[in-house]
Amino acid sequence: MPSLQLHSSQNLDIYSALTETKLALPFVSEGISAGFPSPALDFVDLSIDLNRHLIKHPSSTFYGLVKGHSMKNAGIFDGDLLVIDKSLEPIDNKIAVCYIDGEFTLKRIKIEKKQCWLIPENENYEPIKVTEENEFLIWGIVTYVIKAV
Repeated sequence: MPSLQLHSSQNLDIYSALTETKLALPFVSEGISAGFPSPALDFVDLSIDLNRHLIKHPSSTFYGLVKGHSMKNAGIFDGDLLVIDKSLEPIDNKIAVCYIDGEFTLKRIKIEKKQCWLIPENENYEPIKVTEENEFLIWGIVTYVIKAV
């Protein structure tokens, strides 16, 4: 059963996380050399289940597909897949999926006393000051970024 798409916007697509499945993938516990190939790779017999390692709170974890470039200086690019945990407490300087005035956006949160800012990681975008007039929610905290190469 594929993941269920819960939301789609110009900034982010959000999907449910299917955690009931198990898929054992080969795992090289000694690390992978960026130099000469290791002959030991022919004898890999360990495995890893990414659901078990990337998802700590299955009932509150979702996936997000990044659309746009506002977080490029944090190493998050258009097309990257986010693992988002809604159960985590919003903490200053974390990267979060936020809902503001009817749209989801991905930004670094800056919390100062009673003020919250949404900080992009791209000089072409302006920080967003959250005010009482905004409809605002820190929807979830990004725990992992999965990249295509």
